[in-house]
Amino acid sequence: MNKKMPKSIEPYSGGVLQDLAKRIKLILRLMGDRRVSIFLKALPLASLAYLILPEGLAALPLATPVDDALVIWLGLYLFVELCPDDVVDEHLQALQRVIPGEWRDVPADEPALSDESKNTASDFELLDNGDNEQTGE
Repeated sequence: MNKKMPKSIEPYSGGVLQDLAKRIKLILRLMGDRRVSIFLKALPLASLAYLILPEGLAALPLATPVDDALVIWLGLYLFVELCPDDVVDEHLQALQRVIPGEWRDVPADEPALSDESKNTASDFELLDNGDNEQTGE
């Protein structure tokens, strides 16, 4: 008999635009990190310069917008791949971090906060008047 391995389904992690936004944030964070070599930081800048340079300097005779997108994608991809793995992992974890907290349902008998019951700045007292000067003995 031929046993089939169960297929694993990865959980939905967002859409293409969310992944693209996360990738751009990662690249910006890596560009600002001192642990990444300045020579590596030149790679995404050079790929973007290819797009900005005048047609006579950067374009090949048969270059198309697809070629431009490919050069930019390749430069950004190589930049992330050539950065130190621990630095990339650190920034990826920081981008995916979830703020810890607990969800709780408010019981029906507990009153909900209304606009009148919310605290305002006038509800608080100033405890420290700045009279904390130490006296010399």
